[in-house]
Amino acid sequence: MLGNRPWKMAVGATAIALLAAGCSGGGSEDTDTASKSIVVGIGEPQHLIPSNTTETGGAQVLAALFYPLVDFDEQSKPVEVGAESITSDDNKLWTVKLKSGFTFSNGEPVVSDNFIDAWNYGAYGPNAQGASYFYERIEGYADLQSVDPDGEEGPKKAPEPKAKTLTGLKKVDDSTFTVTLSAPFAGWESVMGYTAFLPLPKAAFSAPGVIADGFEDAIIGNGPFKMKGVWEHDSQIVTEKVDGFKGNVPKVDAVTFKIYQDQKAEYADLTAGNVDVQTSIPIESLAAAPGDLGDRFQKSPSSSFQFVGFPTFQEEFKNVDVRRAISMAINRQEITDQIFLGSQTPATGFVSPAVAGYRENTCGDNCKYDAAAAKTLYDAAKGPKKIQVTYNADGGHKAWVDAMCNQINKSLGVECTGVGEPKFADLLTKVEKKEPVGLIRLGWVMDYPLMENYLGPLYATGGSSNYYGYSNPAFDNLVKEGSAAKTTDEAITKWQAAEDILAKDMPVIPLRFGQNVYGHSEKVKNVTVDIFTKVDLYKIEVNS
Repeated sequence: MLGNRPWKMAVGATAIALLAAGCSGGGSEDTDTASKSIVVGIGEPQHLIPSNTTETGGAQVLAALFYPLVDFDEQSKPVEVGAESITSDDNKLWTVKLKSGFTFSNGEPVVSDNFIDAWNYGAYGPNAQGASYFYERIEGYADLQSVDPDGEEGPKKAPEPKAKTLTGLKKVDDSTFTVTLSAPFAGWESVMGYTAFLPLPKAAFSAPGVIADGFEDAIIGNGPFKMKGVWEHDSQIVTEKVDGFKGNVPKVDAVTFKIYQDQKAEYADLTAGNVDVQTSIPIESLAAAPGDLGDRFQKSPSSSFQFVGFPTFQEEFKNVDVRRAISMAINRQEITDQIFLGSQTPATGFVSPAVAGYRENTCGDNCKYDAAAAKTLYDAAKGPKKIQVTYNADGGHKAWVDAMCNQINKSLGVECTGVGEPKFADLLTKVEKKEPVGLIRLGWVMDYPLMENYLGPLYATGGSSNYYGYSNPAFDNLVKEGSAAKTTDEAITKWQAAEDILAKDMPVIPLRFGQNVYGHSEKVKNVTVDIFTKVDLYKIEVNS
């Protein structure tokens, strides 16, 4: 999702195809060699301030340094960890009560102000935090945003926002605070599991709303590990266990996050035993990995979703039968087997299996490969003789787009051509101007495990990443009714009904669900990479 959510709409292999968290350059040899220390490969984080951390490398480090209000169980349902309770009678006013006894690694107690101050900082527009929009449901968010000036020619500085703090955040006492939303939302507890909702200590600020110089390079969290030394950019981040941590205690004593600029170099270190976990095996190594690693080559569900969008505002794609036929002309299994070597799975729905409410085969026959039926339907609908699929050339998509076009050519007897735009931004600029680019290669990674995080932004009228102009009032209403439902179960019922409309309208072609394809060294066991592509640092163990 570009614009206000640039990290969401995936560009390529780094974000969606394999959710590559890192790439190599080395790391120093000065890591903790204690028997219960481990090394995890990551990419250089962009940021480590929680409200500005929107990529997998930084999120992995924050998972070691911080303890969230909520985490998620195997069914992707929120579970309180740092919070004693999170309650609401109306899904609009939420009361958060903190567990007692928790401290930051510098000894400061974790109190309500730490959350309120961190969220206010993240929401304040002039701070330009990458995850700022996550606070937009909180009452008063709009008043913290600058409004672009107009009227006069030439550059003009935007005025200061009307407010610096969210009216929807109120302290009750040191262990309790409330969050008032601008509208009811049953899934709010899940949203608070995102990294943007972590707390910051008083030491983070040199003045109210001002992050202290150097804090990000030696960040202080409330989690089971603390930073040892400082962030060694493009090399490593070393962490060690916090004594007396009150939460779930990891089974390892130290984690070194070794920073890579080249996944192939990271894989070489993995096979040599210099890295204990690589969260994303590079495509070039997929064929060799089973032999190199044996049962240490593993896969797990992730939340990534790849699809192709129809520009429904173009005449040749307005007929739903044309869209259905093109979808039926694609052999998803063949592409996942031959191009991705089983590292992804065919998608037969519009939301990821990682979220509660996912159902198998919601797309039905429209996502089943049937060349004969596709040809008959396409001819009857008088589909175009030429089809263009535009993708970003910087994302590693050419091989599978060409393979998909070959299938469409063969099935429908048309001329399908893949066209690469140099950059994802170039592609989106053309799409936003409604220039004729044909079908649009797109992808998505979730922020939090709710169906709504796929449905609203991608398909709602005016959705922030609805680049194909799809609009159906009945769909919009169901998404809104789900968001306003009293329980998440009631919300899921509404959202599933909304997904059923997508299966009839086919505004996009679901193609593939991603997987985590990862490996680990002989030194460690119980290695799990979760739906957010993070290593579960509470489960991993060192072999005795």
